[in-house]
Amino acid sequence: MRLLALETSTDTLSVAVGPGAPGRPVRPHTGPGGAQASATLLPVVQTLLAQAGWALHELDALVFGRGPGSFTGLRTACAVAQGLAYGARGAGRAGGIPVLPVDTLHALAEEARWQREQAGQALPAVIVALLDARMDEMYVALYACGPQGLAIAPLQPPRLCAPAELGGYLQQSLPPALSLEAGDCLLAGNVFDAYGAQFSDLPGARQRALPTASALLRLAPALLAAGHAVAAQDALPLYVRDKVAQTTAEREQLRLDHLARLAAPTPTDPLGA
Repeated sequence: MRLLALETSTDTLSVAVGPGAPGRPVRPHTGPGGAQASATLLPVVQTLLAQAGWALHELDALVFGRGPGSFTGLRTACAVAQGLAYGARGAGRAGGIPVLPVDTLHALAEEARWQREQAGQALPAVIVALLDARMDEMYVALYACGPQGLAIAPLQPPRLCAPAELGGYLQQSLPPALSLEAGDCLLAGNVFDAYGAQFSDLPGARQRALPTASALLRLAPALLAAGHAVAAQDALPLYVRDKVAQTTAEREQLRLDHLARLAAPTPTDPLGA
């Protein structure tokens, strides 16, 4: 297959073209995201397609990280995915290019899984994907991991979680046969510097990882085969959080909470940083 993947949900822009099949070559790009993504994304896409020798209308699908994540980044990825998919209609693709929205946390978990596989490390039974949601919260989702890769559907879908409540949430969410104490879970994401002290007592390995376009490509074949592709107009972001603005009182309370945490004793960093 000929696939184009876009991941703009964090401060890092990630784009890749490739077939998605194991061992096949991938052309990736990584650069500054955030506000810059909207200005650089289309030129990067054009460059990668030209390097691969592919025309836009020849793509089998366009894959993008639908969220959760940065509101601006998600809107950028969604708008570009829709625009490119519709843009192929003038080249004989009457319905445009199929679009495959993928949960950002699924891509994060896949990136963590792939990193461990490449390093020859044992794979966990469950990967807990953790993405910084700011405002003293994290996005969290759980994915079963096996010899053939991640399951298509999450064990627990993306949701918001306060860092201090992560342990209780995982105890309630893991299948009965699995446990944190047995080392069945890998905690993976970009939250450890900001919030790691608040759940440092949780057992299990930690791994820093971000969602990437290459991870989206690896996930795409199974998701496409399962019928998860949609028409361009149905390619919508997944926000999870509905509120991004805070009142003055809420900002002041967050400031006081932050000062209180700074004044509290700091547990040993489980990552050894």
